[in-house]
Amino acid sequence: MSGLKLFTTNSGVAEVTPRLAAVEADVQDLVEAHMETMLGVTFLASEYVIDCVDGGRIDSLGLDENGAPVIVEYKRGTDAGVINQGLFYMAWLMSHKDAFRSLVRDRLGVTAASQILWSAPRLICVAGDFTRYDAHAVREHRRSIDLVRYRYFGSDHIGLETVASVTGHAVPANRVRRRTPGGLPFQRQGGAMTELAAATDEVLVGLGDGVTRVQRKQYRAYQRLRNFACLIPPQQTKVLVYLKADPTAVDLISGFTRDVTRLGHHGTGDLEVQLRTERDLERAQDLFRLSYASA
Repeated sequence: MSGLKLFTTNSGVAEVTPRLAAVEADVQDLVEAHMETMLGVTFLASEYVIDCVDGGRIDSLGLDENGAPVIVEYKRGTDAGVINQGLFYMAWLMSHKDAFRSLVRDRLGVTAASQILWSAPRLICVAGDFTRYDAHAVREHRRSIDLVRYRYFGSDHIGLETVASVTGHAVPANRVRRRTPGGLPFQRQGGAMTELAAATDEVLVGLGDGVTRVQRKQYRAYQRLRNFACLIPPQQTKVLVYLKADPTAVDLISGFTRDVTRLGHHGTGDLEVQLRTERDLERAQDLFRLSYASA
């Protein structure tokens, strides 16, 4: 069980007792209604019936910020079968890509359907709790799996805590080495900005445990449960990083930070950070940590 304690300070200090949902559907309905805010995933379908001999219903289907297919499974409490159930559905999904592609096309349009990131499908398990065996089991699989524990606090608050997060395709943060050949697709270009991009990559993956990287042609995303940064291939004179930090909550500096809320760009995030030197990278680290904390 989570060690998180929440207190109210309205009149003195009193602990708010955490609780589970009355029924599993309460959690599912809430997450599906606010999936983009809570998980960084665009909701596509609920109780999706799969076409196979054994049958079954996928609790939720979605598409994450990088275009990767997402299966979300829910359990009210602790259930040893939630991971295997989700992996069964993921295997079905990967062998029935046309069905998912049609769903995306119907919900989000032709462009989104043509840009699905099939190399990085994800399973998110949301449950009241997980055992240490669950956390170990996800590390033995080659798929991207997030174990997310929920708790209701009073009548107005719900907490989500990532218990374990692994990816079958991204390089774990503790294995990344600065300026390692081949670590980033654009490192072979050479030059000062390529070196700066490699240093930025090292800083981003070193922000904490559970940071994974998802490579798209136009950018590399860094995520916990959601994206917190997107690194763009270096330009001739600068490296661009897009963060999930709120641009209105930071002091914008001309030539260093910019609000791109209404401007189109590759990757996700409304705060653009422009890096030209190692000193820029050093002063950007507080912004990196702010964005990391929000994910």
